[in-house]
Amino acid sequence: MSLFNKFLATIGIGSAKVDTRLEKDTYIPGEQMSGVVEIQGGAIEQAIDEIYLTLHTTYLKEHDDKKFTQVATIEKVRINEPFTIGPNEKKEIPFRFKLPYDTPLTYGKTKVWVATGLDIKNAVDPKDEDYIKVQPNPLIHQAFLALTDLGFKLRNADCEAAPYRYQKRVPYIQEFEFVPYSGLFRGKLDELELVFFQSSEHEAEILIEIDRRARGLAGLLSEALELDETKVRFTINHSNLPFLKDQLKDIISKYS
Repeated sequence: MSLFNKFLATIGIGSAKVDTRLEKDTYIPGEQMSGVVEIQGGAIEQAIDEIYLTLHTTYLKEHDDKKFTQVATIEKVRINEPFTIGPNEKKEIPFRFKLPYDTPLTYGKTKVWVATGLDIKNAVDPKDEDYIKVQPNPLIHQAFLALTDLGFKLRNADCEAAPYRYQKRVPYIQEFEFVPYSGLFRGKLDELELVFFQSSEHEAEILIEIDRRARGLAGLLSEALELDETKVRFTINHSNLPFLKDQLKDIISKYS
């Protein structure tokens, strides 16, 4: 029976199971994530080489004028030393790690999840997936509020393959697409596209692409040649948050 149970474990039947319980399901980039990984022993004793938590998202990549979805690894954390779990034994292993600042926000179709895996020799490795919500931190939140006050509305948010000049730790950037639905810029702009580059809770860089609305034949030609787009990059921090709305207004006015 023991040999038969070992055989079944090699194909995933009667093997150990894993379940991750997060302390909560909503986070902001830079925040500590914590929880417990619960391992339930199977029909036989098994050696667990490692338990790893992997933070994932998806992004769009283009090749030969076709777009397809790729899975990106944001972070991978090992949370234990090798151990053995007996038949039907239950173990709980607490964990804690920092959600990276380049974790995308779960706006639009963007999803972020934690995958838990057990590395077991001569067996099918058990896995578990837990989706989380990622909300903007105070800096990004204030930028969104300032744009709302200026009459802009978020239309879409997507992770796309990062152009070479913007590639850093992860292979994607998250773009936020805003459209003017009221206020000063309605009728002047087609859209704003924003990308945030954040390395700490105190400071972030914003890349804004301002897409001016075509006016007349010259405007239509510029739009066809994509000459109607202007890119502006600047830094925000907690000290200039009170002036952020005016700063954004001045930048957008200058190039619209």
